[in-house]
Amino acid sequence: MSESRISDIKLVNSKKEYTSDENIEINVQFSVEGDIRDVFNETNWTKAYNNYDVGFKLKYGVKLASGGFRKKDLGRTIDTYRKAAIFWTRNPKLVNPNKDRRIWVQIAKNFEPFIRLTEEEVREELFDFNEKFVFKASDLGKGNHKIGAESFASWQKHDYTEPGSIKNSSSEIEIVIN
Repeated sequence: MSESRISDIKLVNSKKEYTSDENIEINVQFSVEGDIRDVFNETNWTKAYNNYDVGFKLKYGVKLASGGFRKKDLGRTIDTYRKAAIFWTRNPKLVNPNKDRRIWVQIAKNFEPFIRLTEEEVREELFDFNEKFVFKASDLGKGNHKIGAESFASWQKHDYTEPGSIKNSSSEIEIVIN
């Protein structure tokens, strides 16, 4: 199997030119791919539940920066986590149309719970990220500016995986402030 990694980080902004009194909004999009995503499946959830390993915490962070050698952080740096709770239920509202399933996963993103019906939907909630950064154009000053992002993710040992941590940096985008 391949190792875990962070996919190519995409920086998405609405336009290339701003005036100094505008707010700049940039979305940073990336995914955690490889081993950790592949082993987070229904077979392993059931095995982990039976071995009393019922929680998974993915710590991650994203930092947006501008400049060359002396980078300046932009917006608020994100340093938080997502949690998966593995639980057993016979709740008739949780019905998987394909089979009789009793082990489920609830994903908590910013303390908001999500329960999805398929393995891939659960993986998307846990391992796909779209973080929004908003900052003032006046923080950068007039001229051309290159902006890049750095991200990291880490997790602990569980019944189905070893501990790990990964990092990646994006290619830079250029914006102009008039």
